[in-house]
Amino acid sequence: MKYIIAIIQPHKLDEVMKSLEDVEVNLVTVSNVLGRGRQKGLTEVYRGAKEVGSLLKKIKLEIACNEDFVEPTVQAIIKGARTGEIGDGKIFVLDLYDVIRIRTGERGSKAIG
Repeated sequence: MKYIIAIIQPHKLDEVMKSLEDVEVNLVTVSNVLGRGRQKGLTEVYRGAKEVGSLLKKIKLEIACNEDFVEPTVQAIIKGARTGEIGDGKIFVLDLYDVIRIRTGERGSKAIG
């Protein structure tokens, strides 16, 4: 089992969700987050002066999946999120020790579904 965390541009969420649906990944948690990467925030001009914001709006996706779904999930996120520009985001794939479905008490891969 793996836990996939992806940080993407907000305007790419619909495309990523469609790509995930296409590979039958439906169990996704989505959060609005703030962060910065190499671009170190956004530079804007306001009344002739440069204003630098240190944090940008991003979307965080969290997906728990069984081993068979890891690569299709990663490729679906890349397909939906990639623009080719700095700031497209990151995908983190972590080992998942255990999962428990609260309603039934099922554990492990059965709890993921």
